[in-house]
Amino acid sequence: MHLFLKGPVLAVCPKCKKPVRPHTICHNCGYYKGREVIDVLTKLEKKERKEKQKELQSAEKAQQKEKLMDLEELSKKKF
Repeated sequence: MHLFLKGPVLAVCPKCKKPVRPHTICHNCGYYKGREVIDVLTKLEKKERKEKQKELQSAEKAQQKEKLMDLEELSKKKF
């Protein structure tokens, strides 16, 4: 038999940078194409909700720092 199994094709969520199957909602942050589709914090308990909020906020801060670094690098380049 010539059956070859391939691993799943995964994309990266632009919001939280977690691996996600293409064309699906991210189960970590609940976003799809830049819109919040599922509020993932409503199903969590209070303690878990706080941890999840901290995790999402730290991911957003890291993403903003990357954008700022990119802009600074572009401004330093001489054309």
